[in-house]
Amino acid sequence: MVQGWHTLTRSVLVPVRTVWRWLLSHDISVLLAVLLIITSLLVFLKLADAVSEGETQRFDDSDLLALRDPSNPSKPIGPWWTAEVGRDITALGGVTVLTFLSLMTLGFLIMARKYHAAILLAVATIGGAMLSSLLKDYFDRPRPGVAYRLMEVHTASFPSGHSMMSAVVYLTLGSLLDRVVEGRRLKLYCLSIAMLLTSLVGCSRVFLGVHYPTDVLGGWAAGLTWAVLCWLVARYLQKRGAVERAPV
Repeated sequence: MVQGWHTLTRSVLVPVRTVWRWLLSHDISVLLAVLLIITSLLVFLKLADAVSEGETQRFDDSDLLALRDPSNPSKPIGPWWTAEVGRDITALGGVTVLTFLSLMTLGFLIMARKYHAAILLAVATIGGAMLSSLLKDYFDRPRPGVAYRLMEVHTASFPSGHSMMSAVVYLTLGSLLDRVVEGRRLKLYCLSIAMLLTSLVGCSRVFLGVHYPTDVLGGWAAGLTWAVLCWLVARYLQKRGAVERAPV
């Protein structure tokens, strides 16, 4: 029995030691990225399960109602211009704006002869768009009622495509700028702006009544997972010399 216990202990400790040595061989940013991917993926899976079972509907409906005049669901809270501001902000996560922004950045990277970085940006954005479309088709969640909507929409609701693609594009661009600029303050500024834009786009989707809060949370989680995964791949390729190195 004692021999069997020692065998079991060794079978557990060997893989644990292997993982521990692998973790120690990488810097803290890689470890945090892996942890972020695992966490955001688990959040998305939990949300997807709850949404599919209808467990979030009461929460979603109450949040939408909180942003509307109790006597008129089609009228948002706040001054008359808030709806216009919401539409302007939500456009930052729309297909047109993100496509133009990505193409302009691709043009810059190509002119700067950073071809591998350009390929990674293209893969991240196109792959993210394809993943968003697949997830929408799979879950096929209906949008909030027409009375809540302040703009016309036609696709499924979960996850929010605007939230997911703004996370993918802005966080990817933020990580690219992080590789170009020097100094921690500038790097932090670039990533902070990327996160701020992603947050504003997601919140605008709920305010405009075209998405439930859980749609936006799901979009953020899926987009963050994909963006950080692409960052890890870029870092791996950079270490192998396949991607242009950033300045120290």
